[in-house]
Formats: sequence, structure tokens, C-alpha cells
Amino acid sequence: MRSYDLTPLYRSTVGFDRVFDLLDSVGKAESTGYPPYNIERIDENDYRITLAVAGFGENDIDIERRANSLTITGSRTDSDDGSDFLYQGIAGRSFERRFQLAEHVQVTGASLVNGLLNIELKREIPEAMKPKKIAINGAETSNIKVIKDADAA
Repeated sequence: MRSYDLTPLYRSTVGFDRVFDLLDSVGKAESTGYPPYNIERIDENDYRITLAVAGFGENDIDIERRANSLTITGSRTDSDDGSDFLYQGIAGRSFERRFQLAEHVQVTGASLVNGLLNIELKREIPEAMKPKKIAINGAETSNIKVIKDADAA
């Protein structure tokens, strides 16, 4: 993938640092694909992140939201139970996943069902930022005064 030089944009813009940092980080792939995940749009303002975390319990997973970043970490404490595996295909290693959240996106809940961690997100735009309809008040005829020219009559 090509890398783009954003220097000219830095010279002529103010306050877009976060956007440029996101663009810069898009080209950098994460080191591991574990655990696999889905990002789903439920409707216009509702989203769900689903992570496949087989073998992890509720006490093994930590979800933290800081500023516009969501971090999910998992670490199993019972991974060394003395078992002698002939083949171990179910990964139980520790992980950390980070997601950048847009402004006004809130985490509304999380659930762990059948090895899938579901994190519910909702975009809640403040009332002051929502579009508002402005009524147009027309001139009422009762307030209009007609002046008659005495010479014209």
C-alpha cells in the first residue's frame, strides 16, 4: 500500500490532527488477527462489535472506553492447568483490540454469549447539534396599514 505525505495538509489546516492520525494509521496493519471480530450496523445510530473469544469468561475480559478509543483486553488466568495437549487449536492467549470511536458514540452494553463478546454502541447526537426546522413567519394582513392618497380620490 502506498503511503501518503500529509505534510501540506498540516501546514494549511487547524484542528484536523486526529483525522490525519487516523488516515496515517489506516495503512498500518495490526500485528495479529486474534481474536477475529465483526463490526455491524444495526440501524442508523446503533452498532455492534462482536469478538470471538472462545474459552474466555466474563472475569477474563476487560472493556475500557477512554476519550474516543475503545480497548478490549483479555487474559486467561487458568491457561496453565498442567494438561498435555497433542494438538491445541483453540487459542487462549492474551489479546488487546483497540477501536476508534467517532464523536458522540457511546457504549451502551456488553454481553458474552456462546463464546461471542457483543458490545453495543449507540451514536447519541446532543440536542443542540441536531438539525432544527425554522418556521417562517409571514406578515399578517391585520398589521398592514394602507395609506390612501387624498389627492388620488
